[in-house]
Amino acid sequence: MKFRRRNSEALADLICGNLGSFEPSSEVEPKYFPYRSSSYITEFFQELDTDWVHDGSTRHRWVADVVDNILDEPHAGPAHPPEGFCRLIDHLMAPADALNEGPDRPNALRLLNEVLNREGYEAFYGDDRHCYLRHIDTNTVSVMRANPHRPLTTVEVQRREALAQFLDHCSEDELIEEVLVPLFRQLGFQRITAAGHKDKSLEYGKDVWMRYTLPTQHFLYFGIQAKKGKLDASGVTRTGNANVAEIHNQALMMLAHEIFDPETNRRVLVDHAFIVAGGEITKAARNWIGNALDATKRSQIMFIDRADILNLYVVTNLPLPSGALPTSTSPWALSNDEPPF
Repeated sequence: MKFRRRNSEALADLICGNLGSFEPSSEVEPKYFPYRSSSYITEFFQELDTDWVHDGSTRHRWVADVVDNILDEPHAGPAHPPEGFCRLIDHLMAPADALNEGPDRPNALRLLNEVLNREGYEAFYGDDRHCYLRHIDTNTVSVMRANPHRPLTTVEVQRREALAQFLDHCSEDELIEEVLVPLFRQLGFQRITAAGHKDKSLEYGKDVWMRYTLPTQHFLYFGIQAKKGKLDASGVTRTGNANVAEIHNQALMMLAHEIFDPETNRRVLVDHAFIVAGGEITKAARNWIGNALDATKRSQIMFIDRADILNLYVVTNLPLPSGALPTSTSPWALSNDEPPF
């Protein structure tokens, strides 16, 4: 991943604090980034857990070289900058470093986005008061090692509850189109194609198929069988639930039927199948499928239930679906359509 040199140097000027003036009478725009001398530049990069030490050369050019090196680190694709660069932006925009404005730093954010927009990115604050990057063309948000098992903030808990209420009343198509497709796209899957339920003629057990690119540039293909309610293994299934035996048959169809990838112009088999439920997947249902499949196919089936959906969706900082509004009035909460600042 490369930035044009003038943009790397413009970002370096922000890191060095070279813009603006502290003089109240000056016609130059006031400073919104702290001035960093040679030692403070070294400290800035040490706080990012890197080994860069300023060598005494021109500060903004040296920092631009470091930025270029960080951008060369491995990453998941053009919509996902390297994690080191995401951490750099978050550290640069720390609310505690605000100058001549409030902790939401609207002017600093404006100056930063003037640089990032030229490379197709946009910075914004999340509800956790961290600064994130969004790829403008794909609307993909870059997250730093999102951990769905970490403790959630108060606002994230409110967003989780709002999404849970949405899952209670949404249709199966809404679950797929408004929750699963954005979620898997954010997680790095490509060519996500939803079959839909209006025309089942070409579904063959798949509600969604998608592709994941390995670091070696090999492709793995995934299919999703989604059910809105609870997935159980009882002899008599309640209304709104789905029986695991039906899911088993659909999973076998999914794994046995080829899909056509128009980008590579060839037909391929699905490598792995996700069974996704908007409700709980009972332990008995998981065990039933495990016992019904032979050893070669057992590793191809993976499960995602309601709790997994809620946690993954919240920690990846995705906008809530239409119809699911958080109860929080916090100024740091993300709106459904636009970043807060």
